[in-house]
Amino acid sequence: MVAAEMVFDGSLPRRLAGSGFCRADSLRDERAAPRDAALDRAWQRVRAQFAVRRAPQRHVERLHRRVQATAADLAALGDQALRDRFDAASRALGCEVARDALLAPVLACLGEACRRLLGLAPHGVQYLGAQVLLQGRLAEMNTGEGKTLVAALAACVMAASGAAVHVVSTNDYLAERDSHEMGPLYRFFGLGCSFVKGGMEPQDRRQSYAHAVCYVAGKELVFDYLKDRLAGHGLLPTRVSLLQQLGSDAEGGAAPLIPALHFAIVDEADSVLIDEARTPMILSRQAPGLHEQALLVWAIANARTLKPVLHYTIDHQRRVDLRPAALAACTPLPEGVAPMWQSRAWREMILQQALTALHLFERDHHYIIAEGKVQIVDESTGRVMADRSWEQGLHQLIEVKEGLQTTDGRETLARMTFQRFFRRYYLLAGLTGTAAEAAREMRAVYLLAVTRVPPNRPSRRRRLRDSAWPDDVARWQAVVTDALTASARGQPVLVGTRSVEASERVAAEFDARGAPHVVLNARQDAEEARVVAAAGEAGRLTIATNMAGRGTDIKLSAAARAAGGLHVILTEFHESPRVDRQLFGRSGRQGDGGSARAIVSIGDGLFRAQPRWLMRLAARSHGYSHGLGLLQAWLLHRLVAQAQAGAERAARRGRLQTLKQDRELSRTIGFAGRVI
Repeated sequence: MVAAEMVFDGSLPRRLAGSGFCRADSLRDERAAPRDAALDRAWQRVRAQFAVRRAPQRHVERLHRRVQATAADLAALGDQALRDRFDAASRALGCEVARDALLAPVLACLGEACRRLLGLAPHGVQYLGAQVLLQGRLAEMNTGEGKTLVAALAACVMAASGAAVHVVSTNDYLAERDSHEMGPLYRFFGLGCSFVKGGMEPQDRRQSYAHAVCYVAGKELVFDYLKDRLAGHGLLPTRVSLLQQLGSDAEGGAAPLIPALHFAIVDEADSVLIDEARTPMILSRQAPGLHEQALLVWAIANARTLKPVLHYTIDHQRRVDLRPAALAACTPLPEGVAPMWQSRAWREMILQQALTALHLFERDHHYIIAEGKVQIVDESTGRVMADRSWEQGLHQLIEVKEGLQTTDGRETLARMTFQRFFRRYYLLAGLTGTAAEAAREMRAVYLLAVTRVPPNRPSRRRRLRDSAWPDDVARWQAVVTDALTASARGQPVLVGTRSVEASERVAAEFDARGAPHVVLNARQDAEEARVVAAAGEAGRLTIATNMAGRGTDIKLSAAARAAGGLHVILTEFHESPRVDRQLFGRSGRQGDGGSARAIVSIGDGLFRAQPRWLMRLAARSHGYSHGLGLLQAWLLHRLVAQAQAGAERAARRGRLQTLKQDRELSRTIGFAGRVI
């Protein structure tokens, strides 16, 4: 018999009330906005120096032994007796999640239920991962360690205390998939479980959030929160009307969509909390923009005639700076545009945006054209970001650049950064395979410390010698040769690219050699999980943009395992070493064999900002200037490390600047008596 499902009743559970957080005195059951004075930020930067802790193997073994000892008699219990045992152990646990002796009986009951319902037997590393989450930390666990089950174990423990638990995913597909896969475990213990995805009606969203555990993509969660905040601050009737246009039924004192922000487990935490935090989430509606069609056409047409150095420069941080001669080289403004564009400053602004659209945003890299529309591609994941648009006329300028019909502008109703939103949870935790590189930022911004959980089985992945080639032609030929060699041995091969264009370029090379292959990029986003799940078949060739399919395991067939496991080829280093490590981490999961190497071009964007003397040294030392072969691995690694360090610093400054602007905007609005 399945227990009746429990839904969240709106009260703060004792497990959170005793966790050191103060009750928020607000309209919603959430933590008050953390103090953010200069001294507090300085103290967090100091603490961030010690943000990473490695969990010793003996701790894994000790906790597992305790769980096994208390699980000895559970197999003989009936379902109801097992539920009763779980309830008693959960009550005895209270807030003492760090005490193995109290947590082990709870985990033992969950482990027995997993065996009965899911056919899974959690191992010691998964139990330790759940404990790390319950302590409000970020668990770094290798790819393939079963992080979906780890999140479910922690969610069950916390939800049993009455907390509202949100398991935050990177996209709608993973939220729905994980909810369905882990649902039987929650329902067995009488814990309601559901999911939220794009396109759901407000009432359906409200019902999903009311369950004890709700799986939801980060962007959906923040947008729903913004709708609630707008609806809860005495909106004028016109604002209520705008919310209804956005799909919210915020009228007449309707209950909020999200009843509480108690406990969040962020899956792929570095992707959600770092990569997606580069830009604020903006709740907006279509509205006539400031940029008339004639003005946009004028800006693009004139930007195409301007010459670099003479009229503008582009620095290594992707900023366009106009020279004094730029405006003088432009034709007069078309008749009929708004008078404000006669101002020199305004004309420089639109011309600067036009140059940005022309030279810094590339088709099939930063965006694709699908269904006659410009659709933004997330550089970190390779996925299309549906319903996203660039601000300040940039989106419309790119549409003009591509010869498309321009869309309406957007009026901002509310905005919030991921940084400010996730700090409002009473307890925040996360899971990812790559957290160490971002540990300082996680600690300084989210107050999240990192625990590196050891693997269940040591990795047997071999890192083969990386190579760099003088141009794209040589690089793609080398990639295809290496891939076909591994495929001929029976190894499945995953070729990772940074852009849609690159994925199609390497696919053309495979076609030219008559090699069957599968391409996964932003154009095939709907097929992502199916393609990645099948990428472990012997000899199979899969091309994927960046981290497409992240969150879906590549499981090896017996023949593929015997042939040496998955072979991963990285074709262009990313600005963040985390993304490279995630790609390599797909090989050698759970002690499987595997191999990985990078085959890149010295002309890649990552290397363009490097000192000229270093590039000349590479050329002289290895015959690059004469079109000859490879750079030695040590010099390549030196170039990559230096380039990535600089890019990471620039990206971190950008995210902190976004947070600073968001903080200042919130403070400014607060003086008017209304803060989101």
